[in-house]
Amino acid sequence: MTKYKQVSSGEIFLGKLSFGCDLLEGLTNVCIERNVKLGRVEAIGAVQSARVGFYNQQNRTYQFISLDYPLEITHLAGNVSLKGGNSFVHAHVTLSDEKGKAYGGHLASGTKVFACEFVLEAFNGPRFERGFDNETGLPLWLFQE
Repeated sequence: MTKYKQVSSGEIFLGKLSFGCDLLEGLTNVCIERNVKLGRVEAIGAVQSARVGFYNQQNRTYQFISLDYPLEITHLAGNVSLKGGNSFVHAHVTLSDEKGKAYGGHLASGTKVFACEFVLEAFNGPRFERGFDNETGLPLWLFQE
């Protein structure tokens, strides 16, 4: 059964991450600094290297690939919620190389920023906490009835 809750838009932050920082950690740190516990994030820019993941649905594990060369961030989309009571960014990213070949997947730690401009929109609404989902083996949003 599809489950959802209504939220409303709160503050919106536009910014630029520091050269050389970890993309996922940088976005998470902004959420922590601004006390964003529910929201969405988008970004564009470039990375010096990247690490992205694919969730293997059969054995319920992530498989990661490292891309150790410069890439453009053609799109990053994600959300912010709570995991273990802390702000948690879950994002997917599409990257392209100098020939336009695209790579994508679950954004993982180990992605080094060259330049990154982001939009972080905080939401007002109920608490969205991640927890273990038996059907998928993933840490998904838990909905209390």
